[in-house]
Amino acid sequence: MKRFGYAFDPLCLFACGLYALSRFWLRPHFGGAFLQGQFNDLLLIPAALPLMLWFERRLRLRADDRRPRWNEIAWHLAVWSVAAEVVAPHFFAHATGDWRDVLAYSAGGLVAGCWWQLTCV
Repeated sequence: MKRFGYAFDPLCLFACGLYALSRFWLRPHFGGAFLQGQFNDLLLIPAALPLMLWFERRLRLRADDRRPRWNEIAWHLAVWSVAAEVVAPHFFAHATGDWRDVLAYSAGGLVAGCWWQLTCV
């Protein structure tokens, strides 16, 4: 079994790099609803899940260093979707719930899960 790299996983590094590029260069210079809305949402699972799993491992809530499993991806996807799209709009004036964001989180999670299943064997 190959040990999962967490923050050093190539997909995590790529997604974090894309997020920074989008946040600090693409969004200020280019328009479009997708780039302004859902592009960064696609990157949630590939960028954030490895960091959360590392944190869980340090807290001994995760028993091993295997690649992210589908149930872990689904659990984090569900929790983040509810937190960001249902709960946050009740507490933050600038937050809005949008079902398209959940689709973007899910699409990013599906691609990331397939990547991890194929590359982390």
